[in-house]
Amino acid sequence: MSSREKPVVLLACGSFNPITNMHLRMFELARDHLEDTGRYRVVKGIISPVGDSYKKKGLIEARHRLEMARLATQNSDWITVDDWESQQPEWVETAKVVRHHAELISSENNNDDVDTVRCGKRRKLEQNTIICQSSSYINTKEDTPHLNLLCGADVLESFGVPNLWKPEDIEEIVGRYGVACITRCGSDPEKFINQSDVLYKHRKNICMVREWVTNEISATHVRRALRRGQSVRYLLPDPVVRYIQEHSLYSAESEQMNADAILAPFQRYTSTN
Repeated sequence: MSSREKPVVLLACGSFNPITNMHLRMFELARDHLEDTGRYRVVKGIISPVGDSYKKKGLIEARHRLEMARLATQNSDWITVDDWESQQPEWVETAKVVRHHAELISSENNNDDVDTVRCGKRRKLEQNTIICQSSSYINTKEDTPHLNLLCGADVLESFGVPNLWKPEDIEEIVGRYGVACITRCGSDPEKFINQSDVLYKHRKNICMVREWVTNEISATHVRRALRRGQSVRYLLPDPVVRYIQEHSLYSAESEQMNADAILAPFQRYTSTN
């Protein structure tokens, strides 16, 4: 890695209900875009599925979503799955998840547990830590990887939904860590950034990544196809398709899970009066 290249870790938070090929494609797109600038070297990708207490309609159990994400990334040498968020007893705001991983990265770097030199040979441990076989290398503060939140344009635009995000969380995510945003067909994130004072203030921390080969795979559409008994092969990794079939996931009944529940972020603004 060139001394001019800043190491970056990409963190994607979401339902992953189920994880699709497009979720994985987002990591590849962001890595290519960042590394093509000559200023960054992406050293790791992290998938963090949301916990069951998020209460989103149709959200199946985290244990299934975690296992599908692990199956989807089992052949990747740089994308890992982390279960910290999904194992918390209560829903955790995205800003806290980002902060948690940033602190872990800093701690691992200080303990020389993470080596940011690009290596020819890597292997995964159970803790999802990537260890590189490299020559002696002394980490410095400048070598600590910087964490970016990886998301789609829909997440960026959701910052404008009343009561969905705390203003201070948006400020922290975009201002302190930064966002790598994958654009989707029909979305206009640049316009939204221009209309948002906080996003415009931190616009230099928002990296827009265009997907020129349009791919509109949606987990919602995948679940609909599964409910109707239609094939989803080539929309999801084959091991994920097999797991869904083996466990009979995504039925009409499962789509009604949390149908009467209040989405966790909005529960902060409800009262028992």
